[in-house]
Amino acid sequence: MIYNAGSCDVAVIGAGHAGIEAALAAARLGLDTIIFTINLDTCGNMPCNPAIGGTGKGHLVRELDALGGEMAVAADKACIQYRMLNVGKGPAVHSLRAQADRRKYQNVMKHTLELQENLRVKQAEIVDINVEDGRVTGVVTATGATYACRAAIVCTGTYLRGRVIIGDFLKDSGPDGVAPAGPLAPRLAALGLNMRRFKTGTPPRVNRRTVDFSQMEIQPGDEVVVPFSFRTTNPPENRAVCYLTYTSAKTHEIIRANLSRSPLFSGVIEGVGPRYCPSIEDKVVRFADKPRHQLFIEPMGLETEELYVQGFSSSMPEEVQMEMLHSVPGLEHAEVTRTAYAIEYDCVDPTELYATLETKKISGLYGAGQFNGSSGYEEAAAQGLMAGINAALKIKGEPPLILKRSDGYIGTLIDDLVTKGTNEPYRMMTSRTEYRLLLRQDNADFRLTKFGRRVSLVPEERYQAVVEKYAKVDAEIARMETSFVAPTPALCQMLEEKATTPPPSGISLATLLRRPEIKYGDLAPFDAARPALPPDVTEQVEIQMKYAGYIDRQLRQVAEFTRMEEKKLPPELDYAAIDGLRIEARQKLGKIRPENFGQASRISGVSPADVAALMVWCEAHPNGKES
Repeated sequence: MIYNAGSCDVAVIGAGHAGIEAALAAARLGLDTIIFTINLDTCGNMPCNPAIGGTGKGHLVRELDALGGEMAVAADKACIQYRMLNVGKGPAVHSLRAQADRRKYQNVMKHTLELQENLRVKQAEIVDINVEDGRVTGVVTATGATYACRAAIVCTGTYLRGRVIIGDFLKDSGPDGVAPAGPLAPRLAALGLNMRRFKTGTPPRVNRRTVDFSQMEIQPGDEVVVPFSFRTTNPPENRAVCYLTYTSAKTHEIIRANLSRSPLFSGVIEGVGPRYCPSIEDKVVRFADKPRHQLFIEPMGLETEELYVQGFSSSMPEEVQMEMLHSVPGLEHAEVTRTAYAIEYDCVDPTELYATLETKKISGLYGAGQFNGSSGYEEAAAQGLMAGINAALKIKGEPPLILKRSDGYIGTLIDDLVTKGTNEPYRMMTSRTEYRLLLRQDNADFRLTKFGRRVSLVPEERYQAVVEKYAKVDAEIARMETSFVAPTPALCQMLEEKATTPPPSGISLATLLRRPEIKYGDLAPFDAARPALPPDVTEQVEIQMKYAGYIDRQLRQVAEFTRMEEKKLPPELDYAAIDGLRIEARQKLGKIRPENFGQASRISGVSPADVAALMVWCEAHPNGKES
């Protein structure tokens, strides 16, 4: 029995990392919002690993924070160990990663949702989306409640027709034994969306009491903890450690002997898995020359004895998993609390979406997270934030917020998905952006807070604090350029100890700092006029001065990129009628319908010659039509 349960402006379907950010963004922008989830106890769940951030992903979390998102704030409340990755490399690839207390993170996020003004939290499964005249008008729950709405954001994660696989055991299920979302999948397909099937995996969990850590390498947190959120004033504390161990020759022998029982190789698994996070049996087959594979032992929280065996995801039969696990040093007697499993789920072809993450076929219907073909909590949260912002802006009649590739990793993530599409779960990595030196995690506040302020997610005082911070950076750089020091014996001694040549005469502080061997703090004893500046300011001073030449080069590349992005393409352009375009280019351009020449040039199957032909045609037909 269908009944009218009321109305809202925005209905968010799913309360994982994408749904949380989408709902909070829409509600904070003043829209009456409801977030629906099959089980309220799984808000912000972390089934794959109890961590936030990582290479490339840490950038996304910092960018979310700069825009006014919630993930970084929640992480700093719930994380129990912080490590900055890639510190032996340049600042462009430094990425923060933190172990989270999984249950605390969920509780923090659930309570944040409950406290948010303009937001209602409901446990209900959405089974239908009402559409009239090509526009979303409402959502329907499994119990028959219909909620009228002006926009719906699908954030179904791995629940959409979810199926768990352990050997020959198959079960319709979401992660962690929660019920899947079944009826919504065929409804989305019936609405004309091109759906596909992906899969991911989860590692086993073991009881800490049964692990022999003496055979493992301890992995402590950083001595100086850097928080995720620019808003965190008191640095979090490291309260846990992780461990490293490795698979053995025996492990690989067991896996190879049982490949015929692996659903991954027997054809039971239909979905396409992530290339960059393969199961342990996939690793052993694909990297047959490697004698061992690293496993990361992670605590699930401070009030549980469960540990994740990260890097050991598998869909092997349970008894084979036990044998495999007990062949790993330190895990010989490990008691498994949760068996590893693969999970298949439905998602949409992301080229069905505009850069706003609204579907091209149905007005007011948005997608975010794993529904869009990505993998990872951070990628999901980033898309959720942008979908929530753009749904709210459209309802309010305001221009959308579309971040360019040169604006941030979030811009790269969304552009890759909607322009290039993906044939496997998409994972963000630093190598995916052309502008790594500009898009560092440390300057995300400088790059993106202005956008958060523009859409009113960031308050004015916070924006002004960022403006003042970078004014101090500029002032200190200018001061160091005009401040000179003499080659005193003390200065020469310090330089020689740093393995760099003393100057023959007076030299500017800026010139000294640009030397690779010298850090900002090294010059303090020789800089009497140095102002007292916070560490985040001095960090920016050092990075900007040391990498000035490289930064200038990338800024010139961005200027050329922007020129292409500003050349708009008519939305109703008939690519099939344009002479000079190859058949494949006509088909791809007609499907993606790029907004500008920059986006057109990034479509797989569209060559530089096609772009040139398109430019010539558009110059001859400025109105986008044949004369």
